[in-house]
Amino acid sequence: MRGIILAGGTGSRLLPMTKVTNKHLLPVYDRPMIMYPLDRLMDIGLRDIMIVSGRGHAGHFLELLGSGSEYNIRLSYAVQEKSGGIAEALGLTEDFADNDSIVVVLGDNIYEHTLDVSGFSSGARIFLKEVPDPHRFGVATILEDKVKKIVEKPTAPESNFAVTGFYVYDNTVYTKIKRLSPSGRGELEITDVNNFYIEEDRMEYRMVNGFWTDAGTVESLYNASTLVRRSKNDKVK
Repeated sequence: MRGIILAGGTGSRLLPMTKVTNKHLLPVYDRPMIMYPLDRLMDIGLRDIMIVSGRGHAGHFLELLGSGSEYNIRLSYAVQEKSGGIAEALGLTEDFADNDSIVVVLGDNIYEHTLDVSGFSSGARIFLKEVPDPHRFGVATILEDKVKKIVEKPTAPESNFAVTGFYVYDNTVYTKIKRLSPSGRGELEITDVNNFYIEEDRMEYRMVNGFWTDAGTVESLYNASTLVRRSKNDKVK
């Protein structure tokens, strides 16, 4: 398996902070945001990891993380030239994946605990969290312990199970990305990729233990810092 962190986007919801740096380099409590998804990939033993960032501040990631040797990993970098969506950014990593399975994490997603990728062989695996505001996310419908569909930001959610920003895919993900058409937002949507796997009956899921949050807005960035601080203090006690 190879690891991928998607850290593109304009960070417009975090202006003016993102006028001078990529949002994934903003602090979450005591470390840059990008360090948290990197930890989750290293926790599961991944040592070949690619970071996909947007233009403008790509060199800042290199300044922070370098080749990865400090962490006993090998880091590669790619640049997403335009904001074409999560799936478009993932499509840039095909050569890096080199026909292997991949573990993908969104750079602004913060997880308290390691996620379970054990036993994965083919298809796809998503990670769900029950939330009070599912309309903000992709929402999974589960029937007979199977994912039946995912709807992006539904006005009337069928469940409270949000699809979090951590995915495991076999290498057929790249052929699926090539089948995509832009959504109404003009982007290639990762929800559409996931629904391709569901149509093939090759999608499984796990529930997220501990807290999970994104950090893409001012409020969620503040909340992420609060959750991380509380978790660290609890471990010290």
